[in-house]
Parts: sequence; structure tokens; C-alpha cells
Amino acid sequence: MNTSTLKRLLYAAFLTATTACVNAEPLTQVTVAQGKLQGTAQQNLAVFKGVPFAKPPVGELRWKAPQPAEKWQGVLKAQEYAPAPIQAGNPVSGVSEDSLYLNIWTPAQSDNEKLPVLVWIYGGGFSFGSSSDPIFDGTELANKGVIVVSIAYRVGQLGFLAHPELNKESPAGVSGNYGLLDQIAALKWLKNNISHFGGDANNVTIAGESAGGISVSMLAASPLASGLFNKVISQSGGSFGPTRIKNYPGENMSTLEQAQAEGFDYVKQFGTTSIAQLRKMSADTFIPKGWSLPGGWPIVDGYVIKGDQYKLYQQGKFNDVPALVGYNSDEGVSFVWDPDVNNFVDGVKTRFGQFAPSLLEAYPVAKNSIPRSARNLVRDAAFGWHTWSWAKLQSQYGKAPAYFYYFDHHPKREKGAKNEDHGAGHGHEIAYMFKNLNKSDPNVTKNDLKMSQTMATYWTNFAKNGNPNDNTLPHWPAFNNEKPSTMYFQQQAEVGPVPDKQALETLDDYFKWRRTPAGEKWANKIH
Repeated sequence: MNTSTLKRLLYAAFLTATTACVNAEPLTQVTVAQGKLQGTAQQNLAVFKGVPFAKPPVGELRWKAPQPAEKWQGVLKAQEYAPAPIQAGNPVSGVSEDSLYLNIWTPAQSDNEKLPVLVWIYGGGFSFGSSSDPIFDGTELANKGVIVVSIAYRVGQLGFLAHPELNKESPAGVSGNYGLLDQIAALKWLKNNISHFGGDANNVTIAGESAGGISVSMLAASPLASGLFNKVISQSGGSFGPTRIKNYPGENMSTLEQAQAEGFDYVKQFGTTSIAQLRKMSADTFIPKGWSLPGGWPIVDGYVIKGDQYKLYQQGKFNDVPALVGYNSDEGVSFVWDPDVNNFVDGVKTRFGQFAPSLLEAYPVAKNSIPRSARNLVRDAAFGWHTWSWAKLQSQYGKAPAYFYYFDHHPKREKGAKNEDHGAGHGHEIAYMFKNLNKSDPNVTKNDLKMSQTMATYWTNFAKNGNPNDNTLPHWPAFNNEKPSTMYFQQQAEVGPVPDKQALETLDDYFKWRRTPAGEKWANKIH
């Protein structure tokens, strides 16, 4: 080949590449199994909001497993968030029983790119939550090369009511856990359709915070979710506590029998024992007024949740995928509202029984206040112990790695100030990992933005490869039970020991006892 010919070929290749770049546009119209969707272009992304993944769970479908979404004619405009599920409060998109929709941010410009997918599950104690919360906007993460999806699920009693009559209706012979079934239905829809948005259905990471992280934990142990995801991220989540008659944070799980009895009592307050009559009532009837009506929580139904998750992991009965899990340094500050020291101590004695003295020694109160050392008992009982246990169990019984973190990034506290001993509260990390800090806020520092960039990079690396590391960041070693380590996000990212390990081991003694016959018998009494 002579020089002149080679130059012409190279020039033609350059023009082709340049034209492709000029003509490259976001993938704003796609065809899924149900029909055509029209999204919007946002910077270099295509954004789809309010995409139905199931039939509206209304009328006869109230308190039933989600049904596949119906087909539609023409082009469905997917450009506005759908309402949040029925709940108290005022989510930005409003509330409706017709709420089973998802949102997608994709950087793909064709449907054959096979990009990794990060699916976000909101928190809110299984009683609140919305995928339209601005803090969950997926723009910044999608610009780092992943498709971001946020999904909705039913909450409160509309999402988790168990009742004998509902058991009889169900092909599985159980009731409750409709909210978790919604999550599974969304994942099934994505399995079948995310390729049309340029996604890889075999490279899906599920992620969530608080109840969302707990959901991730439950899906990680549910056979119904097998094959629907390839990696998990849980922020202040985990559900490794055994069932208990009286629920506490971290011991929230009830048996189906117990939940049915509570559901039967719940239904009676509406003047009927008939589920058919309840289905005729307005969905607004079930919005809690203050705390007059109970919220919702998943249950051990033997179907979605097969049993005690700690034991399921010990038995190897879990979805063995890479896990990135962690919690925040001062979760307790978000949940300890009563400043009375005596009431706090009495609560510890009531909840932990014979283990109260050792736990109060490990997590000491002050003479006239409840300092961070004591609040950490609330943190660890609800979040820290579960996350630590998850990392240990995955490391011991799984083949895939676990990565463990501790988020303690917060403004410097003034000495003598009321919040002098405050760390990072519950949910404080979300804006950092989504890269959604308010840059116009004068309190947001350059170091905050740097931390946000660091976390977003770790998270998206993990979504891409099952490993958070790259050559631009401090190395994050996988958790190892022989030499356990933790990635600290604390003004900078650096590896350190398991935080408050001795106190965690004291709490671990309590949970070990709770799984003995004596511990189970004690927990079946109301304390």
C-alpha cells in the first residue's frame, strides 16, 4: 500500500469517527416489552421517569403480589416522576396507590453498549420513601459510566399487611412482604428490558440505604431474587437479627403467625374483618395519622424470606455475590430523642435483659447525658452489628468478596457546642455517594466535594467490576476475618481497623445467645 492510499484511508476513518461523535445523541426513545417510551435528553444522558413495571396495585390487586405491566398503544411519555406510594408526609411527587414505577438515567447512545446497571432502593423504615427525592437523582453517577435506576415499592400496611384471609388467596399460602415482591418485580422487568437502554442485564448491582439497605440484605438471601442481580451495596442496612415478639431496631422481624395476628387486630379497627370490604375503602384510609396506625415491616414468611438470615448465610443459602456494606459513625444521634439518662438505661435493661450490664459497660452513659459512646449501642444494634456480621458471613461462607466501610465525614465541631460529640448521622452519606451535594451551600467545602468524588468513584467502580478499586484511589482491601479491615471515609479515605470492635463483640454475645433455645424462649415473652 503506497503512502497516498494510506493517507486517504486514515482520513476517511477520521471523518467517520468525527461524524459518529457529532451525530451521537442520547437514547431518548426505546421500545420495551410493553411498548414505546419517550424520555428526555439531559446533558449527555437519556432520562426516563415514571416507567411502569407492574400493574397498578389497586382494587382487587391491593394486597396481592405485583402483576406484570400491561402493554400500551402509541408512545408513552416517560418524562415525569410518578407519585410515591401511599404514606404520611408530602413527597415531592405526591402520593398514590398507583405507584409501581421506576426511573432510568442512561449514558448509552445505542442499545448494544452493555453498560453496568446500578439499581437504587429508597429507605424510610418501610413506611415512607420516594424515588423522586432529589437526593436520589442519578445524573452524576450516570455520567461516570453506569446506568442508574431508582425503583418504587409499596410501604406501610399497604405493602406489608399479613392476614389469614390473604394467606388463603395467595398461591404461595402466605401474605405480607408485598413491598419486597414489588422490588423483585422491578428487577425482573429490568432483567427483560434494560438492554433496550444500553444496559447489561447480567451486570446489575442493587443498592439502598436504611430500609433500602435492609431490602438489599433480604434480597441477598431470598431465592425469589436469585439471578436478578450480580452485586449488592448496603448503606446502613442489613437484617441479621432473629424474630422477636416485641420489635426493636435490629430485632424487627416477626414470624408469619405473629404478623397475621397483628394484621387481624389491625383490620378490626376499621369496623370489618373482611379483606373484600377493606379493598373498597379509599387508600387514604390507610395513611397513618401521627402514630395512630402502625407502619410496615417485612416478615419471615417462609417464602420471600425463608428464615433467620444469619442462619441462612451459615447454611450457604444466600445469593453469593460481591458485597459493599457499611454504616455511619453516629447513626444513634438520629434515633435517640429522649435525653433522660434513666429512661435510656431502663430501655437497655428491658431490651437486652441479662446482657444489659455488659452492654452498658461497653457503651457507657454519662452521669447526666447520653453521649456518643452510649448512642453507639443504638447505632450498632440497628445497623453496625448487622453490617459487620454481613461482612464476616460473606467472607466466611461466600466465594465473592465483601468490602466494609465506616462513614465519619462531617464538619468540625466546636468545642463546648451542643453537638461537640456528634459524628455522621443516619443517611448523611447519601448525597456524597450520589454526588448530589449542594455546591451553592457555603457550608459545603472543597474537601466535601473531594470526598463525594471519591465515594462516587468507589461505588461506580464496584458497580462495573465488583471491585471498588482503581489506580487513582487508596486501595480498599476485601474484608478478611483473619485480618479484618475497614475503609474509613473521614476527611479522606483510608483503611483502618473495625470501629469499636470490642463493643461489637459484646453485642455479638447477646445475639449469639438470642439464637439459643433459652434466648428464643426469653424473646417470645414481651419485654
